[in-house]
Amino acid sequence: MTAAGPEAESGQTDAGHNGSLTRSAFTTALHAHADQYWSRHPLHLRLHQGGLSREELRRWIANRWYYQKLLPQKDAAIIANCPVPEVRRRWTQRITYQDGTAEGRGGNAQWLALAEAAGLTRAEMLDERHVLPGVRFAADAYVTFARTRPWIEAVAACLTELFSPGLLRDRLTALRTHYPWVDASGHDYFTTRPAAATDDARHALDLVVSHCTTRQQQDAALAALTFKCDVLWSMLDALEHASRTG
Repeated sequence: MTAAGPEAESGQTDAGHNGSLTRSAFTTALHAHADQYWSRHPLHLRLHQGGLSREELRRWIANRWYYQKLLPQKDAAIIANCPVPEVRRRWTQRITYQDGTAEGRGGNAQWLALAEAAGLTRAEMLDERHVLPGVRFAADAYVTFARTRPWIEAVAACLTELFSPGLLRDRLTALRTHYPWVDASGHDYFTTRPAAATDDARHALDLVVSHCTTRQQQDAALAALTFKCDVLWSMLDALEHASRTG
């Protein structure tokens, strides 16, 4: 979208497009959701400061697994709803990244390796005995959102990836510094994911900014990103409550 006049240059609206935000202003509004991202949640702060007990860290790993394992289903829902072949072709890479090209490969396999490195068995991860109701509800709601909302809104919800690379690097530092009892064989997810997340976020951002050209579409995309931040925050609220109540 081409900026026009002082209103567009100031980052407000482009009157030539029915009050829609300029491309620059819309991008800025999306990035502003960093303030709502779960990096600032008290549980994450304690994790990075070395404040989690072994039980708490294992609970976090086991519950985050439930979210991780649903990501390919979320991405499949986006593909199913998207009528654009080139978008579908590129988005398929996300499923391959998490599920891998074979058993024992991919992001989800790396997360299971983290669990085993932290002393959790594969059986207790796969039977989900540690998954809290609040985490299950929030993660399931995210998949339902992707299935029932327009595909570009579901893509917008994925833009929490804009804020994740730095958090992932901080988490790796925290594991190495504060949780040496977690074997290094479980660190692979945090060494490979930042680069992939950066690339995925760049692609998703371009899609959202290019396809959301009316103010209504832009507002829906911003609301979708807010929803996703709420999903992530709610997951950690459930874990924090479990830590307080024992």
